Amino acid sequence: MGRLKIVYPVCCGMDVHRDFVIACIATTNSQGVTDYLSKRFSTYSGGLRDLAAWLLANNCKDVCMESTGKYWFPVQNILEKSCNVVVSHPKFVKAIKGKKTDKKDAMWIADLFKHDLVRGSFIPPEEIRQLRDLCRYWVKLTAYNTGEKNRAQNCLTVSNLKLDSVFSNVFCKSASAIISHMLEHPGEQFPVAPFVHPRCKSPIEDIQAAVDGAFSPWQAEKLMVIRTHMDDLASLKQSLEALIFKLAQPFTRQIELLLTVPGISEPMTAIRIIAEIGADMSQFESSKHLCSWAGLTPQNNESAGKKKTTRIGKAGQYIKPLLLQCAIAACNPRSKRYPQILAKYQQLYKRRGKKKARIAISRRLLTAIFHMLLNDEPYAPFEASARHTIPDSRVLTPDQALALLRANGYIIQEPPVVAPAGIASSG
Repeated sequence: MGRLKIVYPVCCGMDVHRDFVIACIATTNSQGVTDYLSKRFSTYSGGLRDLAAWLLANNCKDVCMESTGKYWFPVQNILEKSCNVVVSHPKFVKAIKGKKTDKKDAMWIADLFKHDLVRGSFIPPEEIRQLRDLCRYWVKLTAYNTGEKNRAQNCLTVSNLKLDSVFSNVFCKSASAIISHMLEHPGEQFPVAPFVHPRCKSPIEDIQAAVDGAFSPWQAEKLMVIRTHMDDLASLKQSLEALIFKLAQPFTRQIELLLTVPGISEPMTAIRIIAEIGADMSQFESSKHLCSWAGLTPQNNESAGKKKTTRIGKAGQYIKPLLLQCAIAACNPRSKRYPQILAKYQQLYKRRGKKKARIAISRRLLTAIFHMLLNDEPYAPFEASARHTIPDSRVLTPDQALALLRANGYIIQEPPVVAPAGIASSG
């Protein structure tokens, strides 16, 4: 039985906590004997600088640690300047149950890492990390705004105001004007016609019947607080977007390329994709590796020749919903801009269903983005190659097609014979 190869003769495993970090340097000599040196450091910046100096003094430039919450960020920020830092998911470095201490955890990580048995996570460069942090905060503000909209809708419902039945969006100009008037004049009956936009499709009579209700004093105060919060969130999002666009200026070329992808029409969408996957695709082994990292690849769960499940993983909690929105926009049957994407979606939809078809289109878009950023070229529509043509085994002559139908139980009716015009029937 072969021995595991020592890839890193001198390496360090770290067990990271909030206030301290346990570092264990594993030094393996030519005979395969490993010596361990452990030390505890503070996670303050001064303590982490001492850690970096200690690693340099022991000629250790390869470091591995698990991604424990956000506690690994300060360690990464200090050590990435002088060491090769590998951050791994906890499931890849989990120690044996019942034999866990902080020191043993660090030693276990060092033992795994010296044999290169630890799969590192994708850690983008610092400028991408900053952009990612701002974009994810932008997503959170959007979620907060959606939550406030739901609370405002609840205020309307409990006040017997059925504006959601006559407006597709209760925050449109017409509905907002009606709600503002009701808050300024509580309990007053008024005609809604002056507040309704001329292009509104709902009849005035239905809108008038929908506002046959009244805000209680408490619901009115609550709704005003909600609307104020929504206005503040909109202002914050606008300021944050300006900061994001400023930080994304070095990636103008990549943004222009992504805007040619089906379903991506807004620069903010392109920036969010770059913030998640980065601009350098050489960090991924292949497009399949990127799709797996984004959670768009079916799981490998097979036993005794049977596949247990083909569900996609839980990874990519930010990039996957974004790509799914792009796929839904590209597969819109009302739009004829992307016939190749629409045709593929309809083909998958008939066989696999709507959800799996959308995930497949999302993966196709991410694969295209990988090659676009890797080769610095815009999106090119898919062109059928020779291997995508109809195989000869599926090409039938008319007689073969009729024989196939008869073999499957179909009855072929001969068309009635119609006499040519001008020839009288006999009899």
